[in-house]
Amino acid sequence: MRAVRCHELTGPSSLRVDDGLSEPVAGDGEVLIDVRAAGVNFPDVLVTRGKYQFKGAPPFVPGGEVAGVVAAVGPGVTSLAPGDRVAATMLMGAFAERVVVPELAAVRLPDAVGFEVGAATLLTYATTLHALEDRGRLQPGETLLVLGAAGGVGVAAIELGKALGARVIAAASTDEKLAFCREHGADLGINYSREDLKERARELTAGAGVDVVYDPVGGPFSEPALRSIAWKGRYLVVGFASGEIPRIPLNLTLLKGCDIVGVFWGSFAAREPQRNRAHAARILDLVAEGTLRPHVDRVLPFARAAEALERLERRQVLGKVVLVP
Repeated sequence: MRAVRCHELTGPSSLRVDDGLSEPVAGDGEVLIDVRAAGVNFPDVLVTRGKYQFKGAPPFVPGGEVAGVVAAVGPGVTSLAPGDRVAATMLMGAFAERVVVPELAAVRLPDAVGFEVGAATLLTYATTLHALEDRGRLQPGETLLVLGAAGGVGVAAIELGKALGARVIAAASTDEKLAFCREHGADLGINYSREDLKERARELTAGAGVDVVYDPVGGPFSEPALRSIAWKGRYLVVGFASGEIPRIPLNLTLLKGCDIVGVFWGSFAAREPQRNRAHAARILDLVAEGTLRPHVDRVLPFARAAEALERLERRQVLGKVVLVP
């Protein structure tokens, strides 16, 4: 079997395609998938640098989401069968020709959804649905501010925010990215490379502030975003793509009467797999009907995995990059 493996914790350049690896076998309650496409996400970059919450011991196979065809099922599996088209998520191991996942980590892929789109959907949209609905309690008519809005989770937040009835303000670093965000449903935009994020967000809400902030970026824009929040607002801590974990003055939470809420989708998926699977099925149905439109920036072969992760690290991706065996 062929797979992309990380040989040193020095970043994407340490990736290479290895052949002759042992074939995985489905055990009790597991599903073996022939991978047709694998999604690339920012945690994959962090994993190759040893900076993610979960650390692999080199050589290891990165990657957290796949789409493909069920090749075999282990004892006790009842909801899936060989030949089923599926999408699945995992902690690591997706950049391989075949993967094994627990039954509840895989969900049927609707016929209307291709493998490449299927592989670009679950991690970002499942993270975001959990964030906005379970953790952020986003309500119809509320205003949602999305940081890093042109990235994978940013696009998911725009589209799911609109699907949940919110007014969405996209914040990104270029006018090109903001135009892309509007194509995916954003009502308004803030270019935080040349506009004051806090002041502009308050202007766009007539001084009331935003109800929910979706922050997958961290860094210098987190505090201004929090300062733009409305009374009883919810600030969703999704990730730190900037590489900087901000230090927030806690007096702001007192003055705003607001919540700072952690969003750890991986732990949620592990603790509540049935609920997460229901989220995944709901998301894929919305993709099939056209309500959600995951954007695949480009499709690259396994041999160009390092390039895929480097483009993501340099913020040169709109939406998602997908790898194919």
